Amino acid sequence: MRIVVLDGHAVNPGDLDWGPLARLAEPGGFTVHDRTPEALVLERIGDAEAVLTNKTLLRRETLEAAPRLRYVGVLATGYNVVDLACADERGIVVTNVPGYATDAVAQFTLALLLEAASRVGAHDACVHGGEWTACSDFSFFHGRLRELSGKTLGIVGYGAIGRATALVAKALGMRVLASRTRPFEADGVVEPATFAQVLAESDVVSLHCPLTEATRGLIGREAIARMKDGAILLNVARGPVVVEADVAEALRSGKLAWFAADVLSTEPPKPDNPLLSAPNCILTPHIAWAAEETRARLIAIAADNLAAWAAGRPVHAVHAEKA
Repeated sequence: MRIVVLDGHAVNPGDLDWGPLARLAEPGGFTVHDRTPEALVLERIGDAEAVLTNKTLLRRETLEAAPRLRYVGVLATGYNVVDLACADERGIVVTNVPGYATDAVAQFTLALLLEAASRVGAHDACVHGGEWTACSDFSFFHGRLRELSGKTLGIVGYGAIGRATALVAKALGMRVLASRTRPFEADGVVEPATFAQVLAESDVVSLHCPLTEATRGLIGREAIARMKDGAILLNVARGPVVVEADVAEALRSGKLAWFAADVLSTEPPKPDNPLLSAPNCILTPHIAWAAEETRARLIAIAADNLAAWAAGRPVHAVHAEKA
């Protein structure tokens, strides 16, 4: 079969091997594009039977105009880039890659929290900038440093990543609360809580929920007002879960001590994004998932998905929600 990868650069900028996917194609039938502008999507799909995409949109008009297309593999866990209703209508199987980055995202969540609490990166920059050399004291520090032991971490969205994050936070001596839409029992790691309790009782609130109509704008002015004064807010979920202007305002007023996020509402951000000029704001370019081991795992699972579909036994298939 002919296989086309529409936007392979983020997953594999050249440090990994596409072999697990390439070996499933007919001779000369595997093509990787680093990026694909919208105007070239249909042309690049061509007569391929299988297409893989990370963030390139596959809209209805594209799916309807690609007569040989029978399979779409999303190189991510989220699959909102594909018109699933159209895919279902046309019998196109769509798969995703769940769970490949659980540990990496939990690790990155704690890295954001530790930077807000201990300011390792910021102080390293001070030392390399000559500030310690010019200092008359053996030690100096800028701003408030925090000990996390004994503090409360509140997790919004207690799935696999939320639980992995909770395990690490527990090891640091933190009390962990978690809220999610479906009830769950206390598991010795977290205490089940309502969303309101998480906001009111947590020194740190960490977002791990999916982006849905219910969670879009979940953390705005009203929710922030219910949080502790001087709380830390982390977002490794999706950018639109927070109202960025409201978070920036809370940082300027001191209501929030820190905001640390790996995701923004628009990626890459526009120059006028209010968080870019907000104080005490740590932003990274959507890299929590991007450890080398994690990306290699993503390619391997994507290849397994495609092989299973080719054998008539699709796995990790996703479908449009029925009204």
